[in-house]
Amino acid sequence: MTEDRLPLTSQDVLADKLAALRELFPEVFAEGKVDFERLKQVLGESVDEGRERYGLSWAGKSEAIRNLQAQSVGTLNPVPEESVNFETTENIFIEGDNLEALKLLQKSYYNQIKMIYIDPPYNTGKEFIYPDNFREGLEDYLRYSGQKNGEGIKLTTNTETDGRFHSKWLNMMYPRLFLARNLLKDDGMIFVSIDDNEQANLKQVMDQIFGSENFLDCIVWKKRYGGGAKEKHLVTLHEYVLLYAKNVAEINPIFIANSQEAIDKYYKFKDENYEKRGGYRTHPLEATKSMGDRPNLVFSIIAPDGTEVFPKRQWLWGKARVEAALKKKEIAFLKDREGNWSVHTKQYLRDDQGAVRQSKAFSIIDDVFTQHGTNEVIEIFGNAQIFSFPKPTSFASRLLSIGTEESEEHIVLDFFAGSSTTAHAVLKLNREDNVKRKFIMVQLPETCDENSEAFKAGYKTIADISKERIRRAINKINEEENGKLDLNGSAKQDRGFKVFKLTESNFKIWDGTAPKDTEELELLLREFADNIRPGTTKLGMLYEILLKAGFSLTAKVETLDIAGQEIYAIEDRELFLCLEYEILEETVRQILTYQPKPKQFISLDSSFRSNDQLKTNTQLQMRDHDIKFRTV
Repeated sequence: MTEDRLPLTSQDVLADKLAALRELFPEVFAEGKVDFERLKQVLGESVDEGRERYGLSWAGKSEAIRNLQAQSVGTLNPVPEESVNFETTENIFIEGDNLEALKLLQKSYYNQIKMIYIDPPYNTGKEFIYPDNFREGLEDYLRYSGQKNGEGIKLTTNTETDGRFHSKWLNMMYPRLFLARNLLKDDGMIFVSIDDNEQANLKQVMDQIFGSENFLDCIVWKKRYGGGAKEKHLVTLHEYVLLYAKNVAEINPIFIANSQEAIDKYYKFKDENYEKRGGYRTHPLEATKSMGDRPNLVFSIIAPDGTEVFPKRQWLWGKARVEAALKKKEIAFLKDREGNWSVHTKQYLRDDQGAVRQSKAFSIIDDVFTQHGTNEVIEIFGNAQIFSFPKPTSFASRLLSIGTEESEEHIVLDFFAGSSTTAHAVLKLNREDNVKRKFIMVQLPETCDENSEAFKAGYKTIADISKERIRRAINKINEEENGKLDLNGSAKQDRGFKVFKLTESNFKIWDGTAPKDTEELELLLREFADNIRPGTTKLGMLYEILLKAGFSLTAKVETLDIAGQEIYAIEDRELFLCLEYEILEETVRQILTYQPKPKQFISLDSSFRSNDQLKTNTQLQMRDHDIKFRTV
């Protein structure tokens, strides 16, 4: 009988793509590999390999593609002591390299993320860290973060003097964007902040990954008021946000809530409908020249003093619609300086059913500035130098209002979290509109300079700043609500976050290479007889298995006592998990008859170390009871 083992690697992106291709075009596979000439014939193409074609290419692109296909053997270990409300929260903070984290999230969060917002390094020649050796992957990160000893930490800063300056930035971004797309829901959107250093290159890369047809807009952010005495040429006032859909056909018309400032400014008129429909604004009923001639739209409308008012060309509405609006008092008559009447329609704040009117978002943000973000750092930490130039939460909130719908519980991902402006904005916006958005933040533990204000304040890494900001934001919101009446139920909102740290697997993973020497092989086999690494905790193993079995990091976990042994029941008993040192035959028997019956059962392989017959019987009995059984 073939043993079913839980794979301890991340999702195999290449294998998934090949499986999809095989399903569509089985005839293009020969001896298990793609015959590209056949594929071109099936697609009706005959491509000349040497001809020039449009597209972006750069040094190292093939290596970047191979890098995203390499599976991760790491895991995300839980850190309850650094978390807030660890047991109940559905918000997540991951400390670690975002490429490894994105790989590890593929199984559990594939097609689950509604919105991604990232503010990646702008490649200005001094601030972005990248791996010199893509093949090192997790090992590289473990040395950088101090989890492993060793010389030659291969994370360095890209500089403008490097001949592959732009290529290295693209090599860093390409695999991350590719993996990010996999996580988006079909109606999901991704927002990427950028400036002119890489905007043109980023646009082409995203066209390749997301498809140019899924480009929605380029939002321009006027980030500062003015100034610019230090500028050599023009005063640069703006940055960009590139906005793409996963699938533009799945995107509904986008409307956002009006701010109170906009309501006060535009819906300022009142009439007898005010109690039900709020204030109103007016629009001319006179048609513009762009509208074709329609004689039926030319007629008189009687003004309040009995005057007949005719259009200069024609009205926008027909006579029946105008008469209906007059009866409902939805037509406004205004006089100019010469005493001439003009006819206007009333647009109320609320519709007939009382729903507040929404508006379209603009592609320019010109009333939120970087100084607002600095002020927030001062308010939270008491020192502007703790984190320089963070995005303001009001800026992130504008994007959140476009990318998430008020009536849904959406997951928002930011894998260049920085100081966690995005998490802070989610918490604030949830409080304002009482929606249950959830966040996943990912931040590299980039070390703070020992001479920096952040280091002096006790923050060794950017990730430390990020986590502390979320804690302080939660405390501030809770303090502001303390003692107030909870009229909209906001006190029940999720104001916590689980902290996870990228580490090597809790299990020993054989790399597939065996020593030629017999004695060394025997030593290796004895070492792997118990595949659990020293120092591993049950909680760490639990979350690694959840992640690699395809369950979310916030899956519901219940602890059961079965035959005196601890069994974890996951997601209303979708999965039973046993992490006992040795599993009892009685435990297996009771699991087989447990009601409701679990769909899966996973146990440590070492739990059967002293009873191979029990393992064999468990496999057979689980199969007979239609329970999927795997070991790890």
